[in-house]
Amino acid sequence: MAAGITIQAPELQARIAAILRKAGSSTEEAEAVAANLVLANLSGHDSHGVGMVPRYVDAVLEGGLKPNTSARVTLDTGALLALDGQRGYGQVVGVQAMELAITRAKDVGSCVMALGQAHHLGRIGHFAEMAVAQGLVSIHFVNVLSRPVVAPWHGGDGRFGTNPCCIGVPLQAREPFVLDFATSRVAQGKMRVAHNAGKRAEPGTLIDEDGRPTTDPGVVVVPQPKGGFGALMTFGEHKGYGLAVACELLGGALTGGGTWHRPADQARSVYNGMLAIVIDPQRLGTADTFTREALEFVDWLQKSPPGPGTDGVLLAGDPERKAREERRRDGIAIDAATWGEIGAAAAKVGLPAA
Repeated sequence: MAAGITIQAPELQARIAAILRKAGSSTEEAEAVAANLVLANLSGHDSHGVGMVPRYVDAVLEGGLKPNTSARVTLDTGALLALDGQRGYGQVVGVQAMELAITRAKDVGSCVMALGQAHHLGRIGHFAEMAVAQGLVSIHFVNVLSRPVVAPWHGGDGRFGTNPCCIGVPLQAREPFVLDFATSRVAQGKMRVAHNAGKRAEPGTLIDEDGRPTTDPGVVVVPQPKGGFGALMTFGEHKGYGLAVACELLGGALTGGGTWHRPADQARSVYNGMLAIVIDPQRLGTADTFTREALEFVDWLQKSPPGPGTDGVLLAGDPERKAREERRRDGIAIDAATWGEIGAAAAKVGLPAA
């Protein structure tokens, strides 16, 4: 197996783009998807980074992921937009959908955008960052159509996906607030990364295929002795479970993308539905109060003395910004198993392993 490496972002992006081109993407699409994946690694979210490429290649070869496919508008009534991702790369159709929603929010003050049937959207925080960069607030509810890996509260097996929720809020002359989290205790991809690196999960994160607590991340990554899989737990007990269900109902049912309610299969494709609400504070008429109150509240938070054993108060988005600075300087570390999987994916499309 190939050795683990530490690689600079531009070189990694070039290698990933080459694989995606050989898998059928145009140069423009391959560069866009590769840049998005590498940004996830830079942000400290290796679960949504280049380790997804082997799955994407498999999904293309299976026919479930359609390279060079754009989002199609199915409804446009002004402040309401509905789009069909047509199983194109989520990093492409998701950006297309958000660009339309952002433009519409600037035009009329707000936009409710429903995107269904996008292949894996990747890090949802990317779409919130698009909005806050334009001075807009955005709220995202997302569901996951793939092998169900998260157990309902008091349930003993996987019934739905990691169903992320994300909220982006611009802060004038400050770095924005970008809250982006899976409604499972950890993202599924983090368990893949932990399994590949030979690490254990935190107690209370997982159940095995018999519904018993375990710290083995492999239970949601590889088939278990009885042929099944374990499951992730939701965060916050019944509260996180409730939010996960809301993401399924809003991101899946309301968008038209669909919900998961069937036995698992072995397909490698991952589909997302996303309901996004984008608001222009200027058009809402509260911009001055919003700016003042938001900054005063953030300052109030950050004046709290550091708790014992901590470095002090952080805001959502701070860890990602710190990780980007460090990883752009020091490089991105990729474990041996993940690097080997990327090499195998390259071989599948006719490229030599890295």
